[in-house]
Amino acid sequence: MSAWLPTAPCTPGDCVTVTGPRAGVARRVLRLAGCVVVLLAGVLATPAVRALRRLLPAERLVRCWARLLLATLGVRIRLIAVPGKRVGGSLVVSNHISWLDILLVAAAGPGRMLAKTEVRRWPVLGPLASWGGTIFIDRDRLRALPGTVGEVATALRRGERVVVFPEGSTWCGRGGGRFRPALFEAAVRADVPVQPLTLRYRTAAGPSTAPAFVGEDGLLPSLWRVVSVRGLAAEVEFLPQLPPALFPGRRQLAAAAQRVVDRRRHPNAPDRATCAAHPSERPVRVPDRPHVPRPRANAAHRPERPARDGGGRYDRTAPV
Repeated sequence: MSAWLPTAPCTPGDCVTVTGPRAGVARRVLRLAGCVVVLLAGVLATPAVRALRRLLPAERLVRCWARLLLATLGVRIRLIAVPGKRVGGSLVVSNHISWLDILLVAAAGPGRMLAKTEVRRWPVLGPLASWGGTIFIDRDRLRALPGTVGEVATALRRGERVVVFPEGSTWCGRGGGRFRPALFEAAVRADVPVQPLTLRYRTAAGPSTAPAFVGEDGLLPSLWRVVSVRGLAAEVEFLPQLPPALFPGRRQLAAAAQRVVDRRRHPNAPDRATCAAHPSERPVRVPDRPHVPRPRANAAHRPERPARDGGGRYDRTAPV
């Protein structure tokens, strides 16, 4: 694993808990069966939808499919402050908690997803993501990042919506990582607005970390945990758009997006989230230009130090 790769301190044992009433075993099995049926239907229908996307309302079909899949998993979705019909491209950025986040964003407003290359190897979901136009990023190869940024910028110029999770890793929901500014460069180059989103999961007992997909958690255990929760609700809140022209660069744009997302993610918190930041989440400054060492001062131009008195203290009356 690369040293620059973002990581979170969250682990399934420390951060993920299932609180409140649980679904019975029969209901869990029924939910899994419904999930498989809807997934296979999506896989079979994807080639036809892509071929006839000019004749079919592709976005509406994707939105309905995502909502149906969430319903089979027992997840209710609540949309907050949904904007009107969009014109032109936009970079959608959100906090990242679970693999469910992809379905939530698709149910709210479909777009091209940016996902790690490992997703391509997932059963059923991998081919579905590839056929859906997902842009894959190799997180282990820093040299591949400029090419990915260029691909995202090209899609934005074509008027497409691209969804990214700039934290670079999933968190349990009680905390969050730093928004990496690299992918915000695509919005700056294409001159399209950034659309922040806030994702939250809750049950009748309050905020829930059951859907979190963190640490060494596996996809199947996480899926079983989701279908085990009764009354799981997911909130997708659209926040005001951020035009890149209002900010000096991608770093300031990323920081502004993170501030508005954090405020809605934890409205009662004074500042950042409750999880302590992992050492790898501390900001690492990457210079935008080659480092030029400062010239050392000439000894002839250095001011003389004040003279010391007998006790080792500086004599303030001595000339400098």
